[in-house]
Amino acid sequence: MPADDPLVRERAHLSASRAALRAMREEVEALDIKDVTANWVNSIVLERQIEDRIKALADLAHTPLFFGRLDYLPPTQHGQPVAGGDSIGTVYIGRRHVHDAHGDPMVIDWRAPVSQPYYQASKKDPQDVGLRRRFGYTGGELTAYEDERLSDPAELERASRLLQAEIERPRVGPMRDIVATIQPEQDEIVRSDLSGTLCVQGGPGTGKTAVGLHRVAYLLYAHRERLARTGTLVIGPNRSFLQYIEQVLPALGELEVKQATVDDLVAHVEVRGTDEAATAVVKGDARMAEVLRRAVWSHVKPPTEPLMVVRGSRRWRVPSYELEEMVRELTERDIRYGAAREALPQRIAHAVLVRMEQAGEAPDDRVQNAVARNAAVKAVVKECWPPVDPAKLVLRLLSDAEFLAEHAEGMLSEEEQKLLLWAKPGRSVKTAKWSAADTVLIDEATDLVERTPSLGHVVLDEAQDLSPMQYRAVGRRCTTGSATVLGDLAQGTTPWATASWEQALKHLGKPDSRIEELTAGFRVPTEVIAYASRLLPHMAPGLAPVESVRENPGAFEIRAAIADASAEAVVSACVDALAHEGSIGLIAADARIAPLAAALDAAGMPYLSPGEETTAESRLTLVPASLAKGLEYDYVVLDEPAAVVDGEPDERTGLRRLYVALTRAVSGLTVVHAAPLPEQLA
Repeated sequence: MPADDPLVRERAHLSASRAALRAMREEVEALDIKDVTANWVNSIVLERQIEDRIKALADLAHTPLFFGRLDYLPPTQHGQPVAGGDSIGTVYIGRRHVHDAHGDPMVIDWRAPVSQPYYQASKKDPQDVGLRRRFGYTGGELTAYEDERLSDPAELERASRLLQAEIERPRVGPMRDIVATIQPEQDEIVRSDLSGTLCVQGGPGTGKTAVGLHRVAYLLYAHRERLARTGTLVIGPNRSFLQYIEQVLPALGELEVKQATVDDLVAHVEVRGTDEAATAVVKGDARMAEVLRRAVWSHVKPPTEPLMVVRGSRRWRVPSYELEEMVRELTERDIRYGAAREALPQRIAHAVLVRMEQAGEAPDDRVQNAVARNAAVKAVVKECWPPVDPAKLVLRLLSDAEFLAEHAEGMLSEEEQKLLLWAKPGRSVKTAKWSAADTVLIDEATDLVERTPSLGHVVLDEAQDLSPMQYRAVGRRCTTGSATVLGDLAQGTTPWATASWEQALKHLGKPDSRIEELTAGFRVPTEVIAYASRLLPHMAPGLAPVESVRENPGAFEIRAAIADASAEAVVSACVDALAHEGSIGLIAADARIAPLAAALDAAGMPYLSPGEETTAESRLTLVPASLAKGLEYDYVVLDEPAAVVDGEPDERTGLRRLYVALTRAVSGLTVVHAAPLPEQLA
């Protein structure tokens, strides 16, 4: 290949950039901090920062260091070049900043402002870009490039061949980043300001999860110091999902973002029980917040006796009406139960100090603190404002019909109260068979007693499945920060699934949030999304179907099987799918997982469970329909759609579960059925 060939020059720049990144890493590794820090605490902190920096500078062998290039036009005035004007020139766009030994940039971070035209520039709005070059890679090797001359009116707008190939590239392993394929509408969401909460409604394949994760990476780049102090958190629906997405942020150089499920956030007690759907719906209803508030504050009782504080030979009397005024004033303030309880002894002590001063004494703060700790004062506080254990409070609400009725009056019907009460009440917090919904109630009660710390930014994915009380639990974690809420109303598969984003955001405590909708599908093949969209009028009327923008329609097949040989037909479909490159997902109703697992074992076909990382040697994952949400595979074999629908408590939820299962494929879908297909797919 000639030395002046563009591909040769680009490969040379890649090699030089990798060498520069290696030098940056070696420079950090060589740092000697022995004589820099003042104490051992600072030393440990600095060592950890250096370790994180070394990790961030790792050169991932199979991940392109840069994926694009921009050639900016020279500055002009009145259409004429400006002599001596500063030109940005050529910049390479990649996952992180890389500079040479002189400090000159060799690769620009995709989050930097100068990189934004890579995603936003077009023929209509070139944004001073003359040429946009995309690179194609095989493994970590640069193998192709593609040019788009934005300043040439003769060159027609066309779809990028490399961009399409990158979107459709086979997936083996965890979810990967989409930084090379971000579209203009996605980029606008990614770069939205930190101060506002953003809700993204997006159907299957629109990239909402990846957009949310890239938004975290962008916010950490643009507001690093602020978010380093306040923290960020990604919340997913289950552990399998979090394992699937956990490599995206490290690939973008972000190592410190914590990930959790809602159940992790509210894990105040061990979950050992389950609720019937009707009971869980009531426990998740926003009205429970008022029931709990009443129950917590019902413990406050006005004092009926005056207080006598003895100090030395003097006695100081505070009348009951004055104590009652203190209690009333604290209950009317918008503060937590526990904070008010801690403030009461200080209020009482202040009243005593006023009497001391009137008597000619000169008490100071130490005297006030001593009075606040006086046994008589502590006794009054315990009587008027007893401590509240949140778990014990919820235990009593779910066990004591009279206590529940007293605080649920006007909020919950008698039938709803009966649903809440345990048939066999737990004797203690440790022995009670708490459900997942109970832990959310305990979390609400805990916040009533003591304020929940707030983070700077929270990303909430698959949000459509949360109950109002779960939204409140998440909202408590970002009261002083912002959130990115991601979901699809059509994929709500819980009995308490969100009816509208406006309602959800109100429960989250962010009613003024902006709602954006992604309707362009980049992942799910055209034929597959068109087939799945037949379900929308029956389960989410009014919701716009996803429009696939892929030129490749994808592979789609429906295979009828004989009832007695349906498992064998599924295994055969898996064998056919494994003939293709990439990952394979066998999705089935939860009740059919065991027999299908036995059929795969009998056929000698190894398989993984959701969350386990696929490899070149092990590419088949057996996925219960209840865990399929948020996952994606190159090829999907879907077993018995009717069984997926029948596995849910109602038809709407079953159809939504089926919609999720149908839309997990990137390159092809094979539906195998012995029972008749649901009539909604006709």
